[in-house]
Amino acid sequence: MSLLVVGLSHRSAPVSVLERAALTEDAKAKLLQDTLAAEPAAEAVVLGTCNRIELYADVDKFHAGVAELSTLLSVHSGVGLDELTPYLYVHYEDRAVHHLFSAACGLDSMVVGEGQILGQIKDALGFAQELHTTGRSLNDLFQQTLRVGKRAHSETGIDKAGQSLVTFGLDRLTGGAGELAGKRALVVGAGSMSSLAAATLVRAGVAELVVANRTLERAAHLAASLGGRAVPFAEVTAELPAADVVVSCTGATGLVLDRDAVAAALRDRPAGAPVLGMLDLAMPRDIDGAVHDLAGVRLVDIEDLAAAAADAPMAADVDAVRRIVADEVAAFGAAQRAQRITPTVVALRTMAADVVSSELARLDGRLPGLDGKQRAEISQTVRRVVDKLLHAPTVRVKQLAGEPGGAGYADALRELFDLDPQAVAAVSHVGRPDAGVGHDLGMNDANRGRG
Repeated sequence: MSLLVVGLSHRSAPVSVLERAALTEDAKAKLLQDTLAAEPAAEAVVLGTCNRIELYADVDKFHAGVAELSTLLSVHSGVGLDELTPYLYVHYEDRAVHHLFSAACGLDSMVVGEGQILGQIKDALGFAQELHTTGRSLNDLFQQTLRVGKRAHSETGIDKAGQSLVTFGLDRLTGGAGELAGKRALVVGAGSMSSLAAATLVRAGVAELVVANRTLERAAHLAASLGGRAVPFAEVTAELPAADVVVSCTGATGLVLDRDAVAAALRDRPAGAPVLGMLDLAMPRDIDGAVHDLAGVRLVDIEDLAAAAADAPMAADVDAVRRIVADEVAAFGAAQRAQRITPTVVALRTMAADVVSSELARLDGRLPGLDGKQRAEISQTVRRVVDKLLHAPTVRVKQLAGEPGGAGYADALRELFDLDPQAVAAVSHVGRPDAGVGHDLGMNDANRGRG
């Protein structure tokens, strides 16, 4: 089995396509379930953020896997396969691991170095675990991914290379955290991104924080933790005229605030009120793009952030993080390749133990006069000899298997010792490790290695 990822992101697709391809929680759940129902896939995790939709799967057939995962992304996103395919990227085995590790470190984010992606990766794994669509392969991979991301942030200054999408967006909206002091803020949504936005606004010194959410209880919990107040979702438009800053990030599939609602709020604002700043972090968008045309309002959305982030300065620490990713990918691949040969080694030692037991039983029949002490000494000696003969080859074969191209050593071992394939498969079934020999194969030449 091998790791495959098929996806699209802000690097491969325009925001308009990403927006249409965004998945609801229900759609993600159905996508995962359908992926496992498909023949090529044994495990699956979907990573959906404001600027990426990626489907990770443990597959046994590359081409069938690419075709199946691409089709499933099309079906569940509602974007036709012909339209979606030019924006898809594909990574396989080691290249897929490299892509995920890079994303976890913030190297693939719209704002380089942002740490929000780590929480999103953790949530993606937890969501798949709840649905029982992960097994040993993807659990190991995603747990290691989280460790790699934390290492990059703790050992380098990658955080300084960029800011979280929330902070970056607020800076684009207001010109700096100091401009938020004393303002009245309205946060729409109570998920991880909205919670981060609310906390950021409070730290920046807003005079009032209002949180609205479809589930009032969640809004109340977030507001209470930050000294704000919560309102029902239906009262969002009523709160608009009093707000100076609005941040929206919900999972809604349609607009939360259309042009007419914002225009009406502008008319109700007191004379001399500052420009209404609106930050839309949702995908698909919460705030009507037509709001850009209204006087007295400034809207920053994902499309604006994508353009601005392209010009953001890169920190020198980015190179250090790239080295960490390269080292971690190599180590992970070596460990996976070494694990791949473990079932063969176990099967070999089991066969040797069976041979020893059989020969000792035969010896008992031929030398019935041996006492218990003599039998024990002979048994211990024979087993010690076999262990010593097998020790160096099995240790060395694990080392060799961990090197690139080392997958053939398992086949050689099975052939040399005439091991029963079913015995090896039985060991593999108990705790099948993932394969890690990599290739980088894209949907087409233009997209190879993108993402």
